[in-house]
Amino acid sequence: MHAGTWRVTLAVPRVLHAKLGTRLKRSLKTDSLAVANQRKLRVVDEFRTVITRELETLGVLPRTTIAEALALRDQLKEADSEFAANDALREIAELATDLRGPQIAERYYDDSSEPDPVYDPRRDALAGEFLGIVRGAATPIKLHHESYLAKINVKARTKGDDIRAIKYLSEWCLAKGIPASLESITRKTAVRFMGDLEGLSGNLEPATQNKYLNRLSRFWQYLVTREIVGANVWAGLHVEGKQKEHDKEERAFTDNEVRSLLKGGAPPKMMDLMKIAALCGARLDAIVDLKVSDVADGVFTFKPQKRERAPRDVPIHRELHEIIATRTLGKDPNDDLFPEWPRPKKIGSTRERSFKASNAFTEYRRTCGVDQQVEGLRRSLVNFHSFRRWFITKAERAGYSGDLIAAIVGHKRTGMTLGRYSEGPEMKMARKCVNAVRLPPLDDTPIREDRSLTPRRRSR
Repeated sequence: MHAGTWRVTLAVPRVLHAKLGTRLKRSLKTDSLAVANQRKLRVVDEFRTVITRELETLGVLPRTTIAEALALRDQLKEADSEFAANDALREIAELATDLRGPQIAERYYDDSSEPDPVYDPRRDALAGEFLGIVRGAATPIKLHHESYLAKINVKARTKGDDIRAIKYLSEWCLAKGIPASLESITRKTAVRFMGDLEGLSGNLEPATQNKYLNRLSRFWQYLVTREIVGANVWAGLHVEGKQKEHDKEERAFTDNEVRSLLKGGAPPKMMDLMKIAALCGARLDAIVDLKVSDVADGVFTFKPQKRERAPRDVPIHRELHEIIATRTLGKDPNDDLFPEWPRPKKIGSTRERSFKASNAFTEYRRTCGVDQQVEGLRRSLVNFHSFRRWFITKAERAGYSGDLIAAIVGHKRTGMTLGRYSEGPEMKMARKCVNAVRLPPLDDTPIREDRSLTPRRRSR
């Protein structure tokens, strides 16, 4: 519904955005949904025809044509008579002719030979790709990707990285005149792609490039285990990044910065987030995703993050008891602890629940004057994750072991587990460690900063 009437809108493939925009739209000129449902089919068919024509002009095989090629390949394999085989071959030839388009010139190799027809190179390549799929000599890169995504158990954001990696590879193949097929991606081709990856979308950082290379490697490994390809051509590919200078690494907040943030007039939904992060070292997304049932028995139960395989129990700091009591009062166990930060409403969104909270904190942090921008870096050296680094620093200065702190904040550790219900020695020690971290005084008492144990590497 738009401006009182129904309209059709259809997403446009990214490669056509410059020419067609991001979506095709047309009003159906009715406020009746029943009438709109009758009229929409013709418009959708028109839109798809436009998109298919433009894709063919670019030399991109449309998804519907790939589906036809695969169906014809199966039809040819299963043909039980010469008549059935000829019928399939006739349809294949007709589709290939349509894709190749009209002859644009003639070429003579010598005076006595008959002229050979010349076709538009892109459309000729398109017909060749189509025939390759039919013969089983070319498998579209995207063909098995949807089934792969359905089988992996990762965050929606990581699946988004998978989709972007395939998109970058497909667009690169188009630009280089390489068929976008699994058979075309050799080790040599993969190395060439790695060399060009930085410039494909706004000078990607080495860490981002490696993220995409890793997702491609995971997909290819999936194909190897199903004997769809012979080898993982992405295995071991890695972009070397420049070592960051010490003064360009993201860091913990100072005590004065924490005090500025806590005294800056933040609303309760932000103040509570900051205090919890500062007094247990949890990541922002784990905090905003808490349920009432996750704060029972004096313990936080945080969902798995990063490489964690199971939920993690962390003692609740004594200074947080009032916040927890207020936020759980009168609520059911399945209610959100932070309903003010809901999940994205857009269907299919890959954004984490913490997206808006993160943006709101960044804006608030800047109003408090807590910032450290460095030329050439996109992010400030201080951000919400700096509360996590601050907690780790304070716990280290209080004399607690690295393994215990790792168990509390969810870093990789050497076997230590905090037993929630047994309240064993590890949990008792963790409770002491957590309570040893104190927020800085909020009055004007001068704070002497001690950087002797500030973590030198970026914490996950």
